[in-house]
Amino acid sequence: MSATRPAARKTLDQLRSQRWFANEEIRGFAHRQRMQQQGFSREAFLGRPCIGILNTWSELSPCHAHLRERAESVKRGILQAGGFPFELPAMSLGEVMVKPTTMIYRNFLAMEAEELMRSLPLDGVVLMGGCDKTTPGLIMGALSMDIPCIYLPAGPLLDDRYRGEAVGAGTHTKKFWAEYAIGNIGHDEWVRLEGRMARSPGTCNTMGTASTMTAIAEAMGLSLPGAMAIPAVDSAHPRMAWACGRRIVDLVWEDLKPSRFITRASFRNAVVAYMALGGSTNAAVHLPAMAGRAGIALGLDELDAVAREVPVIVDLYPSGKRLMEDFYYAGGLPSVLKRVRRHLDLSALTVTGRTLGEEIDAWPDGDEGPAAQAAPTIRTCEQPLIAATPDCPEAGMALAVLHGNLCPDGAVIKPSAADPRLLRHTGRALVFDSNEEMLAAVNDPDLDADENTVLVLRNAGPVGGPGMPEWGNLPIPKKLLRQGVRDMVRISDGRMSGTHYGTCILHVAPESAVGGPLALLRTGDRIRLDIGERRLDMLVPEAEIDARRQAWTPPPQPYLRGYTRIYQAEVTQADQGCDFRSLEGTAPTPEPPIF
Repeated sequence: MSATRPAARKTLDQLRSQRWFANEEIRGFAHRQRMQQQGFSREAFLGRPCIGILNTWSELSPCHAHLRERAESVKRGILQAGGFPFELPAMSLGEVMVKPTTMIYRNFLAMEAEELMRSLPLDGVVLMGGCDKTTPGLIMGALSMDIPCIYLPAGPLLDDRYRGEAVGAGTHTKKFWAEYAIGNIGHDEWVRLEGRMARSPGTCNTMGTASTMTAIAEAMGLSLPGAMAIPAVDSAHPRMAWACGRRIVDLVWEDLKPSRFITRASFRNAVVAYMALGGSTNAAVHLPAMAGRAGIALGLDELDAVAREVPVIVDLYPSGKRLMEDFYYAGGLPSVLKRVRRHLDLSALTVTGRTLGEEIDAWPDGDEGPAAQAAPTIRTCEQPLIAATPDCPEAGMALAVLHGNLCPDGAVIKPSAADPRLLRHTGRALVFDSNEEMLAAVNDPDLDADENTVLVLRNAGPVGGPGMPEWGNLPIPKKLLRQGVRDMVRISDGRMSGTHYGTCILHVAPESAVGGPLALLRTGDRIRLDIGERRLDMLVPEAEIDARRQAWTPPPQPYLRGYTRIYQAEVTQADQGCDFRSLEGTAPTPEPPIF
C-alpha cells in the first residue's frame, strides 16, 4: 500500500457527524436537542466538522497533569479553523501508579479509543497522550477506526540538578536507589531527592518508553514536526496544541485518514528513528502491535536488521548522559532524521500533508552553543554515541534480537545500555519463580550468587505476569552492590522500564507460563549469551530438556473472571506485540446504525 495525497476536499454531507445531526427525523431532532441541552447553540455544531479530543488526563497520571489546559488550546485551534470540539475522557495509564502494570491496559485503551470514535458523531480526533502505553494504545485504536487523527504528545518534564549533574526521572531513580540501598545516600538526602527530581508535569525526561513512543508517532507522520521534544511546560507546547487543533479540521476536509498515508514505509521510518535514538526495548512490543492494526506484518528480525544499520547517535539517558531539554535545544527528532536520512523513505506522507523529506528539509538546525560542538547531543552515523570495537561491534546498537533454545521465538536486549563485557557471557543460572521471591532473595547476605551468575525471573510474561510487568531489570543483589558490582546478565519473560539500563534480556518468547523453555530452566544450569551470534541458550542436553518438558505443568492462574481473564485468553506473545487476537488486522467494522 502506498500513501496517497488528498485528491478532493470532502463536502459537508460526507461528514460522519451529519448522520447524527443533519437527519430530519426524530433521531436527528433528539441529537440536536441534547447538544443544546449543554448550552451549545444549534449553529455552533450543525454544519461543521465535529472533532473529538481524546484526553488521557488524570490526577493519578502526573505526566499528564497539564493536559486539561492543553485541551483548551486544542479547542481554540479547532474553533478558529471552523470545527467544533468535544473533549472526551479516555483511560489514563500513569506508568507509576497503575497496578499490576499499565501494559495489561494498553489494549483496553486501544479498544476504548476505537469505540469512542466509532460510537460518537466524530469526524476526526486529536489524541492526547504521552506516558508509555497511552501512545501505542491511542494509535492502535485510531488505526483500527481509521478516521482523520493527529497525535499530541504530552512532552517531557523539566530537568533537575544534583551535585552538578543533570538528573531525570526513572534512570536516576534506579541509580540513586542502588546507592541508598548500600548506605552511600542517607535517608534525609533520599527524601530531598524524592521531592525535587520530578519538577513539573510531563513524561520522563530520558529516552525511556514515553519519549521513544512519541518519537515513533512523529517519525510515522502522526504528529506535527518537532512536537515530541517540546518540554511539557514550555510556552511552545500550548502553541503546538493549538496548531494540532487547527490542523485536524483540515485533515477532516482532506479525508487524510491513517489508511491514506500510514504504510510499511511509515513503520520503517519509525524503526530507524527508534534505533538512532537508543529507544526503549518496549517499542519492540508496541511496534508489531501497531503495525498489525494497519495490516502490516512487522517482525522482531526486521527490527534487528535496522539496528545493525543504524547506530545510536543521540546522547540521552539511559544510553548516554543527557536529558530531553538538551534534545529539544539540539533540534528534536527532525534533526535526528536529517542525520539518518539515507535510511529513511523520504516520500512517506505525514499529517501535515507534506512528505517526511519536505518536513525535515524545512526544519531549522538546533542551537546547543559552542560547548556542544565537541560532544553534541545529536551525532552522526559515522561518529555514533558508542563506538563499535573489535571485541564488541554491537555495543552501539539500540536493540539486538536473540534466538536459541531459551527463546525460540525471540528475546531482546539493548546493547547500548549494557556493559559490553557481558554481551558475550556464560554463567550459572539463579532462577526465581516470582517477583516476590526475587525481591526477597536479593537482600539475603548469604545469597548464592557472584558477579558471573545469571539472574533469571520467570512467570512475568503477558499471561504469567499477567500483563508482562516491568520486572525485567532485576536488582543487583545487595551483597554484590557492596562489592562494587553494578551490572549482571539478567533474563526475564517480562519487560523493563525504558528508563532503566543494564545487561537485561527481556520479552523471552514463548513465555514460561505457557510452557516456553524458560519454564524448564533450573538453578545451576549454565546459560550462554552471545550477542554476535544473536544466541541465548541453556547448556542442557536436549534429552534432559525433553524430560523436563514432559514433567512440566502450567502454573495456577487465579484470575477466573473479569478483564484480566479476557486478557489472558486473548493476548498474543511478546514477539507478536501482545495485542488481542480478535483486534488484529484491517477487517472492516460497519458504521453504527442510527435509529
